[in-house]
Amino acid sequence: MTELHPDLRENVRMLGELLGQSIQKYPGQACYELIEEIRAAAKADRRQESGSGQRLVSLLRKLSDDELLPVTRAFNQFLNLANLAEQYHGIRRKRGHQSDLMVESLSDVFGRLSEGGISPEELHRRVADLRIEFVLTAHPTEVTRRTLIMKYDEMSDCLGKLDHDDLMPAERDEIISRISQLITEAWHTDEIRHERPTAVDEAKWGFAVIENSLWQALPRFLRNLDTSLIDATGRGLPLDASPIRIASWMGGDRDGNPNVTHDVTREVFLLGRWMAADLYLRDIQSLRAELSMWQASDELREQVGDVREPYRQVLGALRERLIRTRDWAEASINGEVADATDILFENQDLTAPLELCYRSLVDCGLESIANGPLLDTLRRAHTFGLPLIRLDIRQEASRHADAVAEMVDYLGLGDYLSWSEKERQEFLIGELQGRRPLVPRNWEPSAPVKEVLATCDVVARQTPQALGSYVISMASKPSDVLSVILLLRESGMKFPMRVVPLFETLDDLRGAPESMAALYEVEWYREYCQGQQEVMIGYSDSSKDAGQLMAAWAQYQAQEQLTHVAHQYGVHLTLFHGRGGTVGRGGGPANRAILSQPPGSVNGSFRITEQGEMIRFKFGLPQLAIQSLTLYTTAVIEATLAPPPKPEDDWRETMDWLTERSLKAYRDVVRENPDFVPYFRQVTPEQALGKLALGSRPARRKATGGVESLRAIPWIFAWTQMRLMLPSWLGSDVALEEAARDHRFDVLRSMMNGWPFFRTYVDMLEMVLAKADLRIASYYEQTLLDDEELQALGADLRTRLQGCIQRLLELKQQDDLLEDEPVFAHSMRVRNPYTDPLHYLQAELLRRDRESEGKGEVPELVERALKVTMAGIAAGMRNTG
Repeated sequence: MTELHPDLRENVRMLGELLGQSIQKYPGQACYELIEEIRAAAKADRRQESGSGQRLVSLLRKLSDDELLPVTRAFNQFLNLANLAEQYHGIRRKRGHQSDLMVESLSDVFGRLSEGGISPEELHRRVADLRIEFVLTAHPTEVTRRTLIMKYDEMSDCLGKLDHDDLMPAERDEIISRISQLITEAWHTDEIRHERPTAVDEAKWGFAVIENSLWQALPRFLRNLDTSLIDATGRGLPLDASPIRIASWMGGDRDGNPNVTHDVTREVFLLGRWMAADLYLRDIQSLRAELSMWQASDELREQVGDVREPYRQVLGALRERLIRTRDWAEASINGEVADATDILFENQDLTAPLELCYRSLVDCGLESIANGPLLDTLRRAHTFGLPLIRLDIRQEASRHADAVAEMVDYLGLGDYLSWSEKERQEFLIGELQGRRPLVPRNWEPSAPVKEVLATCDVVARQTPQALGSYVISMASKPSDVLSVILLLRESGMKFPMRVVPLFETLDDLRGAPESMAALYEVEWYREYCQGQQEVMIGYSDSSKDAGQLMAAWAQYQAQEQLTHVAHQYGVHLTLFHGRGGTVGRGGGPANRAILSQPPGSVNGSFRITEQGEMIRFKFGLPQLAIQSLTLYTTAVIEATLAPPPKPEDDWRETMDWLTERSLKAYRDVVRENPDFVPYFRQVTPEQALGKLALGSRPARRKATGGVESLRAIPWIFAWTQMRLMLPSWLGSDVALEEAARDHRFDVLRSMMNGWPFFRTYVDMLEMVLAKADLRIASYYEQTLLDDEELQALGADLRTRLQGCIQRLLELKQQDDLLEDEPVFAHSMRVRNPYTDPLHYLQAELLRRDRESEGKGEVPELVERALKVTMAGIAAGMRNTG
């Protein structure tokens, strides 16, 4: 059995002991001993010692309301500290330490591609043209408060300081004392938000990730990429290369979120410019201290004259403009009259003086100085620009159709919504080709349409560098795209913004290739998009709609066909992957996911959402961010230059056979079984999730409705909390069972060996099954279900889950789950004694909560403890939704 790395185990032990010391001081020794007794019972329960299960349940049921909160908080806090230790372990640089989580280096991947026959010229061209864009989303899955994240980040820094072999005893004691202080501070800090963050709060959190991590990480990563590229090809990155870009949905995603208005979007644009000006000011101040040289090129002298310190002169002028820009943005945010005289607005305003200084230093033979901090600032300028991030706008297709329909009706041109798709296209193209304005003067549209038009107006006032994509959810036909372009043009848009249809449901994915072919057939549109198209693939709703196996296959086929259609029309396609953190929402190791995409679909460009807690796990610390950027970049380059082979025909037929069965099995339960929704509502904490102030967005698209109206994140969150993990395996159980009966496992094994897509699917299924826990799920049912029919459904689902595990082990020819992932398996075992009490407590608290609601009032301590169990289980599982 693989154990934790000794260094990791030591850090987990130390952090746990320091937490114990804080608990002993407050609430006191008796509480500490009770927590230790519960932990020991949970460990014994996992070892299946006689009667231990009853002892654990008995201990938890005896807890008074006053004891509930400190006990739940203790286990939650330990799991957060364990996460911190694991996260640090992945980036530690202690001498002789090889991280379990280290990623393959850029040089190694470039070397392998060269050995595989890729020429230096081709490698350089592809890397120089690379476009990888991370889209930060505020989907409500970050349970941990920002206040605590900052304390955990400092603890991580302290662990780094402890990893020096030359520390004096007093120095070591001082560092441990600081960790102890931080743990005590965290223990005495409320870990639950009591007010929902606003959409602007979420955007500020996104900016903080850039300020605290990516601002440092990105130039360091680009230095590594530049050096590796020189070693492999003899040439480095172009000066203006921006292979990595950062976009955001925070403050721009209004799909189902009434809290995101045009005023919010406008404020977020301005906040980005304020933050960018502030960050660049810090850089310029440092550069003025660095660039004290007197040698300068004639080009630079022409601009500043014969001054003693010409670089400081250029940078001083830039500093003054940045100060004016920051003041203008702040006044605009506050609704004051803002002086826009001589502010920096276009990216060229920022990059031109920096590039002038760079060229001058190189011309004077001072390349080593040019390639120092000045180059880092230049690369930040080309990556982040003056807006700091590229803001995406997302809106549902019908909102645009309604806006056009109201205009058409007011002008007396007919009933747009009743028109055929052909009639809609003819009208929209006619208007787009014409010059007259469509929006009538003195027209008072309805409030929803006024908001759509106001959003378009805010967007039209931005520079191209400030804008990501305009994403249309529930898009299905060319008029959905054309109507957005028309509305933007009517608002004064002077350049072609990327307009991106999002295909989410099973039917939408199947219809996507035909929809895009119809759009490419429109000659006006082909000229508009200039040979570049982005299409978003939705992972969350497709899995909720059809089950994980069917959704994965539909996504794969849609990408194949979309790539083929784009190629036919001479269009370069970028696929935008709307992945979440969990397997049920398309999550999993990023490099495996990228390398398992259909051949040709990753063609030098890749766009992906990063949401909630995954932003922190991947980009929360500079060294973590460098690892993540390296991992994505190597995978995209490899998938572009050495794509996987096409699947064989009999593999495709087998996937069709499997998914036909998995889809029916999934929908028979989720859609057809009348007991399913009552079971889901009663056995999971879904109804209580609204009490967690996770994000600005409501949990439901509509205030009323069943599972179909529930967003994919709370859907996954609820099943993860009680460890049935149903969305990720339901349907696959029947598909594997019937494949075994039909003697198809030899074919499935050949698919696993030769087809990265199928291998990745099986590995992700195994990971989810390892997180599932039949005993815990059964306890929730015993505690929360009275109805015999619902109990029968639960028993059936658990039997099916057990069968799925057995069939997967048979397929992989293993005795235990995660035999190929021993480190992850051991990590789960270490966490179980801390997550188990939280699960048992949550079931008990849900019972008390519901009983109290029936009487009219829920005790505050019960409700607070319930929220803490949700946060703690999310920490233990390392994801929420």
